[in-house]
Amino acid sequence: MLLAFGVLLFIAGGALVANVFGAADRLIRSVTSQSLGSLAPGYAATRKGLTAYAYLLGAVGLMLIGVGLAAWKPSAVLVVGLGVLEFVFWSFVAIRGEIRTYRALKR
Repeated sequence: MLLAFGVLLFIAGGALVANVFGAADRLIRSVTSQSLGSLAPGYAATRKGLTAYAYLLGAVGLMLIGVGLAAWKPSAVLVVGLGVLEFVFWSFVAIRGEIRTYRALKR
């Protein structure tokens, strides 16, 4: 079950990065570009931002795939490590982008 959920998240992240059937554009237009009360749309409302968050989604999927595979092959823990490294990198990119977007807001 964990392996299947990981594959689903990994595929969803890849589909957003590749903008399959315009999914990323539709998500930006209908969800991430909307204000959340007093919060203005952030980094995820940009194409670069959504790509960073899609890679984060894929990294979580990769970690779950590694955990699911580790039940059969203990060396699959390396896949978990790769997912963790990817998650840390894209978290840094997303945080940096959010800070830049926040600072660019006109007050």
